[in-house]
Amino acid sequence: MNWNFFYHIGIISLSLLLAALLRARIRFFQRYLIPSPIISGILLLVFYNFIAPFFGLKNDFLGEIVYHLLNISFIAMLLRVTPKQKKDGKGRRTLAANVTAVMGQYGLQCFFGLLFTAIMIATFKPDLFPAFGFTLPLGFELGPGQAYSIGIGWEKMGFRGGSSVGLTMAAIGFLIGSFGGVVLINQGLKRGWIGKESAQRINDRSVRTGFFSRLDTERPIGSYLSTDGESLDSLTYHVALVMATYLISWAFLSGLTVLLNLIGPLGSDLAKSLWGINFVFSSFCAIGVKLIMRAFKVETTIDNATCNRLSGLSVDLTVASSLGAISLVSIQGYWIPILVLTLLGMFITLVILPWYCSRIYDDHQFFRMLVIYGTATGTLPTGLALLRVVDKEFETPVATDYLYSVGIVFILAIPIILSVNLPAFSVTHNNPILFTFAILISAFYMLASFVSYLLIAKKRSFAKAGTLFYTE
Repeated sequence: MNWNFFYHIGIISLSLLLAALLRARIRFFQRYLIPSPIISGILLLVFYNFIAPFFGLKNDFLGEIVYHLLNISFIAMLLRVTPKQKKDGKGRRTLAANVTAVMGQYGLQCFFGLLFTAIMIATFKPDLFPAFGFTLPLGFELGPGQAYSIGIGWEKMGFRGGSSVGLTMAAIGFLIGSFGGVVLINQGLKRGWIGKESAQRINDRSVRTGFFSRLDTERPIGSYLSTDGESLDSLTYHVALVMATYLISWAFLSGLTVLLNLIGPLGSDLAKSLWGINFVFSSFCAIGVKLIMRAFKVETTIDNATCNRLSGLSVDLTVASSLGAISLVSIQGYWIPILVLTLLGMFITLVILPWYCSRIYDDHQFFRMLVIYGTATGTLPTGLALLRVVDKEFETPVATDYLYSVGIVFILAIPIILSVNLPAFSVTHNNPILFTFAILISAFYMLASFVSYLLIAKKRSFAKAGTLFYTE
């Protein structure tokens, strides 16, 4: 019997339970709303780097689970049945503002990450791998799964410790998201950016401890049944649907790999890089499966809340595992470049992001900024978690409006995601112009987002330019 899988799953599960207990008991974690998966990941980081080697255990499996769970989380999220989008003028403007705000983060993080990498290569770190700059948007804007899957591909191209560097940036992003989110909320209360009644939930016991009290007679409903349990359990149905979609994604990408290998070495290199962005193909397969189900009028069997639970499970395990998968030995030579990108990321998300979000939106500026900030430092669940602190029941349209924009953002981000291997190819093909081309693509995204910002914000584009958060 092979127990390897259950060894590691058991260790991850134990760390999550211990982390939940620590969050419920230690006031520091409660004060800064540090998510339990982050605490769990720190415990796993210590265990796998200093204790596990004595038992012959390696953290390789954690990297693999991060890769697969990333794809599964995208499938679960995109299988959800979305309501029809609002078609009024205000709805379209809000949609355009959401897309512009998010794409602005892509452009800023990619461009300045690559630019500062070029500066470090030209000055004190000539042996720095050119793709290093992309670890900022991969870790902050996209998340640990993408940072690992693409980083592991870079390692084969010569980036020593690429996956660990990517996971480290993702971990730092989550911490900045948690600490920075609390700082922003407190500043919002102090400076009147949000009303006191809107932030009362931050003092709720369930928010601080992470558990609902025994005194809470009415608890939120996690999911609804879409099947009769006598035939097939509803959770079983949804898990089967997600995993079948993932199998379709694997089959499609495997077939594409065979076709690309027929082209020659160039096609083979492209095929390998595509496996690093498998979440893109998984997402399209999920959309395809949903469209087929809609055509046969069976999409009503999908329960969005259950999909949310499966996506939440995947994200929690991904966050914890991604931290545990970091090899401290692999990132020893990157401390200064990591610090440079971290400070850069903090300035982009904590200063530039609130500045332009407060001017581009007509309503609920602070709430909308929180969602964008959470996704720009962690993942979509991070942004929604920060929003839930000040908008407990999602009574405002902020969450729904943002979900409308996810699909458009995903499509618009594909070109920049496909360009992440250009700096690596500049090394493997000995062609520095590819690195420059990647910088130009990022600059185009940044410029396009800026033009869109000017068109949407209009007179407010530079109103009270010296003020971090603009309020009328």
